[in-house]
Amino acid sequence: MNRRIVTLVAGLAPIVVLGIVGTVIKVPFVALGPGPTFNTLGVVNGEDVVKIEGTEVDPTTGNLNMTTVSVRDNLNVFEAFGLWASGEQGLVPRAEVYPPDKSTDEVKEDNAADFQMSENSAELAALHFLDLPVGLSVATVGPDGPSKDVLREGDGVISVAGQPVSTTGDVQRIVADLGAGAEVDIVVLRDGVETPVAVTLAARPDDPAKGYLGITPEETPEVPFTVEFNLADIGGPSAGLMFTLALIDKLSPGELNDGKFVAGTGTIDSDGEVGPIGGIRYKLIAAREAGAETFLVPAKNCDEASQGAPEGLRLVKVDDVDGAVNALGALARGEEAPHC
Repeated sequence: MNRRIVTLVAGLAPIVVLGIVGTVIKVPFVALGPGPTFNTLGVVNGEDVVKIEGTEVDPTTGNLNMTTVSVRDNLNVFEAFGLWASGEQGLVPRAEVYPPDKSTDEVKEDNAADFQMSENSAELAALHFLDLPVGLSVATVGPDGPSKDVLREGDGVISVAGQPVSTTGDVQRIVADLGAGAEVDIVVLRDGVETPVAVTLAARPDDPAKGYLGITPEETPEVPFTVEFNLADIGGPSAGLMFTLALIDKLSPGELNDGKFVAGTGTIDSDGEVGPIGGIRYKLIAAREAGAETFLVPAKNCDEASQGAPEGLRLVKVDDVDGAVNALGALARGEEAPHC
């Protein structure tokens, strides 16, 4: 064989092998990047994203966008490198997104459950903020817990240790602070009658220094209207804050966003506390590319957010729903709001 051809073949062989390896071999990483954003005041597939029926809804304009993170899996070497080099994508070990002890379907189911929980918590947080009625009751009583012979499923919970309670968090905090061994007086609504009972607290299994009642409290909206969330194929708990604000905006006069484009993220609990989320960098990019001028950032994400904020995007720091509403009100008045 001609020596020149042999040299050419020898030179090309590693390139061919590299090409095959690069396209066939999958890397143990996934790519995270900006995902789609949805206006919680808007419409998707002909349905209001946040749909309220049975009461008058206040007109809204502008945007209160929830943001998401895209996840790309099953990447080959070339794909992974290309996405990383783009500057808008990041690579993380696959196990961080898809734990090895769970199938992909199980992870999707968990994410869907988290999303459903965020919807429920958003409704409760909005109702509490607006001082609309929410019932607090005993959902389950642990068969071996300290309340097993005292409290009953369906008992309405009025007060604990002399303190009125309206949320699950109220009950948990009071009981935890009292500590194991304390006798706590509880007033419940049973068969329509306010009934006082007493429970001697046990030690909480995960923290023996804290008190444990051994029940699962449950909050239930007691309003003459229904709330429905209409976003499919979205997972995780991070839409909670924006769902809450959309409900407040629709159920109260005026516009929280002053008719402008506000985006944000954050988990929510029924007390209205805003929790941190993952992928804040990519959510900021997605929001700015969609046209957002202001982004509501969970306080615990502020350091990370301030390091990767796109130009022209105002970062507003929020700890809870009250803070978010007050910050938006300040901006509408031309005043300063807490920032990252």
